[in-house]
Amino acid sequence: MKGVVLAGGLGTRLYPLTYATNKHLLPVYDQPMIYYPIRTLVRAGIDEIIVVTGGPHAGHFLPVLRDGKHLGVRHLEYTYQPSEGGIAEALGLCEEFADGDDVCVILGDNTTDADIRPEVESFTGGALIFLARVPDPERFGCPVFDPDDPTRIIRIEEKPKSPQSRYAVTGLYLYDARVFDYIRELRPSERGELEITDVNNRYLAAGELRWVELRGFWSDAGTFESLHRANRYWAEKRGWHDPAPVRIEGSEPAHDQRREDNSSVTGETETLESTNVQARRATRSRTHQ
Repeated sequence: MKGVVLAGGLGTRLYPLTYATNKHLLPVYDQPMIYYPIRTLVRAGIDEIIVVTGGPHAGHFLPVLRDGKHLGVRHLEYTYQPSEGGIAEALGLCEEFADGDDVCVILGDNTTDADIRPEVESFTGGALIFLARVPDPERFGCPVFDPDDPTRIIRIEEKPKSPQSRYAVTGLYLYDARVFDYIRELRPSERGELEITDVNNRYLAAGELRWVELRGFWSDAGTFESLHRANRYWAEKRGWHDPAPVRIEGSEPAHDQRREDNSSVTGETETLESTNVQARRATRSRTHQ
């Protein structure tokens, strides 16, 4: 299986930070953001990787990633997405790289400590998506489950105004080589993009989409809030602790933001769950049809 890291786009939700560089090169604690998805792939045993980038700062990736050897990558390629055509369009640029092999696709702003190696090693075709419970599912593709069978997805909706579950489709997917055939059949959405949700629904209609719930920490980093959450989690995981605030005589106590910052991205009733609890979770290996 080969790895695909999608790191294009303009990162407009993170202006003015992304006036300076590509979103995926912003720091998440002590490393560039893109190191995290690459290391997720390498931990899963995937060491042939292509990075898809775009926008005015595409050249910034070369001095950061170089040939990838320092990250455990055996072979690293790059390709360029000239327009804002969507995730599926970006993936479609990787067909020659995939060369008939299965692919593990991860968005460049996704950080997780979940171990996906069991799913990668047991993958036998079709599509496998990874879900996470989130406090804001309307920002993502959201699965709609069969009311008579809560393990069965009947469709996936792209950024619904009224999500029918608390689950989000994370930016982590396993596909067989037919994904490129499905991409060629797509038509642009109302947003003018080729949607990865439409690809997943093609596999679903064919009865070849499975899902697994991530049980480690997972967050995207595409907004200031999620970028802050990811930074705080990885800082604490690596041993950093927020020092006690210094009180100045006569000043008002500072609002304690820490409880809010530790909000879980994987639980409906656990929205104030400590990230340290999340860190002890393991990826649930059971998959669902």
